[in-house]
Amino acid sequence: MTGMIQRRETFLANIAKQLGRSPKTELPRPTWQYQPQDRVLKDATKDELVEILIKQCANIHTNIVISNTATLPEDLQDVVDKYGGQSVITWKDKRFQDYGLSALMNEQWPQANIQLYEWDSQQPEENIRQAEKANIGVTISEMTLAESGTAVFFSSKDRGRSISFLPEKSIIIIPKSTIVPRMTQAARWISEKIRQGEKIASCINFVTGPSNSADIEMILIVGVHGPIQATYIVIDDQ
Repeated sequence: MTGMIQRRETFLANIAKQLGRSPKTELPRPTWQYQPQDRVLKDATKDELVEILIKQCANIHTNIVISNTATLPEDLQDVVDKYGGQSVITWKDKRFQDYGLSALMNEQWPQANIQLYEWDSQQPEENIRQAEKANIGVTISEMTLAESGTAVFFSSKDRGRSISFLPEKSIIIIPKSTIVPRMTQAARWISEKIRQGEKIASCINFVTGPSNSADIEMILIVGVHGPIQATYIVIDDQ
């Protein structure tokens, strides 16, 4: 159900009256003398952003693999093997097929006794149960922030957010074309989609590596609120 704003003009007019001025419905955007949000990494190339992402991954305790569309199945299999295989949960996402992963997921994994569960919008309770018991969650980043090493997820009926934090390990596929400098570009991208009338996910998650918490006496604990291990696989899709 779409929310409705009732008596907005009357409400604003009453406030303006109390302030002794006429109502203002539009305000000019301020022009800042310094705009680091736009200038930081402004001229960085995609290759330079990848290098920045690699360095940041070391800070956030995240493994990173540089791949391409030809070697992605092999590289993904290597990470799954290092994480112990057993069970994997994924979104229901056509991009897995587009990246040539269908044979790996639907044929090779069952043959290797790796259980695969694909998110099913018709079975919400079973989805959570499978995510809780899965060893590995595999997702795809919509946009990736090089500066902070952050993957952006748009949740939907086929892309449950539980996959990114309930399994013990997380593998995030990052298309190189989606890598941007920092949060500035992500916020602008989302705002532009809204201005164009595009429907945006009600839940947008910004995930930065495995779970890290240092709330108690500044002692870093990994895995308190999510995966204890994470790997980014950057694929050259350009």
